[in-house]
Amino acid sequence: MLRTKAGRSSALRLLDDRDINEVLALCDRDPVVNVFVSSRVHDAGLELARLGGQVWGFQPGSQLISLCYVGANMVPVAATPDAVAAYAGRARLMGRRCSSIVGLAPAALGLWDALRPYWGPPREIRGSQPVMEISGSPLVPPDPLVRRVRREELDILLPASVAMFTEEVGVSPLGPDGGRAYARIEDGRVIFKAEIGSVTPHACQVQGVWVRPELRGRGLAEAGMAALVNDALRRVAPVVSLYVNDYNRPARAAYRRVGFTQTATFASVLF
Repeated sequence: MLRTKAGRSSALRLLDDRDINEVLALCDRDPVVNVFVSSRVHDAGLELARLGGQVWGFQPGSQLISLCYVGANMVPVAATPDAVAAYAGRARLMGRRCSSIVGLAPAALGLWDALRPYWGPPREIRGSQPVMEISGSPLVPPDPLVRRVRREELDILLPASVAMFTEEVGVSPLGPDGGRAYARIEDGRVIFKAEIGSVTPHACQVQGVWVRPELRGRGLAEAGMAALVNDALRRVAPVVSLYVNDYNRPARAAYRRVGFTQTATFASVLF
């Protein structure tokens, strides 16, 4: 049943709030990989005005088998090759409106291969980003000084958030993400910080992990992440996840020491 034409594929349709249960069930098949999209739908539903983007569904038969979130990011979920082709066809007609394509590496890179002739050169392609997760006690002692950031400390946190984002992405952000922030703050300076962005009943995703540059190599990242994991497993979700660039060997090693293990691989195309 085609409710909304979307591109040239008759199997592609624009999803709305009537589809929420199907969307969440599809995301829950891999709740760590799909935590971003699932979190957005849990928070805002599927209507454009609340969600800040569209969700396209790929349904060649009676059941929804794949979907794609299209907002500031383009994020495919459970995307088969046919679904990727359909999403690319619709995105080509719309023109580029996102700042990145992010998702499991085969789907994200497949989308980019199809859109490359039409969207122009990207700023960067990160073709291998290990997805890591932990659901049990950390393997290293937690830093007792890492805690949730209080509202009145957000001005202290902001410079560290800008510094981390600029290091990682190469441009300065407009401001902090606004998620659950954890930090070690001493004498008005951020020593370690990280945020939990996406949250669902099944998983949460850490982002923005940063240690003051002159203090790196002292185990602050491991201890800080251990403190975050302990609190998040108790108060936020039963699995804590993140994804990291494969070339960032120090970060990957630090997460492994904490107890994170790789379970999937993302790719990101940044514009």
